[in-house]
Amino acid sequence: MQNSLYVGLSGQRALMRRLETIADNVSNMSTVGFRASGVSFAAEVARTGDSRTAFASPGADYVSRRAGALLRTDNELDVAIQGDGWLGVATAGGTAYTRDGRMRISESGTLETVNGLKVLDAGGAAIILDPHGARPVITEDGMINQGGRQLGAIGLFSIDDDAKLTRTTNSAVFSDRPAKPVLDFTKNRIAQGWVEQSNVSPVQEMTKLISISRTFDSLASGMSQMDSAVQDAIKTLGGQA
Repeated sequence: MQNSLYVGLSGQRALMRRLETIADNVSNMSTVGFRASGVSFAAEVARTGDSRTAFASPGADYVSRRAGALLRTDNELDVAIQGDGWLGVATAGGTAYTRDGRMRISESGTLETVNGLKVLDAGGAAIILDPHGARPVITEDGMINQGGRQLGAIGLFSIDDDAKLTRTTNSAVFSDRPAKPVLDFTKNRIAQGWVEQSNVSPVQEMTKLISISRTFDSLASGMSQMDSAVQDAIKTLGGQA
C-alpha cells in the first residue's frame, strides 16, 4: 500500500512539471517565433521487494517543431521562414537558432536581431550592410540586395529531427547536434515583410490545464483514501496486539 502512495506522489510531480510548461507557453503566446514546450513521460520501473512497481517519471522537456501563423508587417527588415529552417544567431554561448526574424541594422552596419544578436550567413559569419543605404531587398533564398548590390545572404539552417533543443534568449534555442545550412530552397524559403507568430494555442493550453487540474485532484483524493486505509489498518492491528 505504501508503494501506491509513492506512485501517486510521482504522478503529482509529473503533473507539476506539465503545469510549469503550460505557464511558460501561456506567458509566451505573443512572443514572435516562439515554439511551445511540451513534456514527454515514460514509466520508471523499480523493484520493491519481490515485486516491480511502475512510477511516473518527472518527464523530459521538448520544443514543438510545429510552425506558427505568419503575420504581414511590410517591414523590410522582418523575415519569416516558410518550412522547417532556422535563422542562425551569435550568442555568448555559441550559435543559437531562432524563428524570430525581426532584424535591424546597427550603426556599424551589422545585421542584428531586435535583441542585438548578430544574424549569421550560411558560413557562420556576420552580415554587413550599409546603414545609410537603400532599402534592403531580401529574396526567398536569403540574398540581400541594397541599391542594386548584393551585400550578403541570410543563412538558413536545418536542425536534425532527433536533436534535443534547449532554450536560450528570447525564442532562440541551442541544438545538441550541429545544424546544417539549407541549400535547397524549394521547401525552405524566406519571406520578406512577414514574421512568424508563436505556435502556442491558447485553447489547447487551457484544455490541458483543466485536464491536469482534474487529474491532480483525483490523485490527491486517491492518496488521501489510501492514507486513511493505512491509518485504519494500524489502529486495527494495534488493537489486536
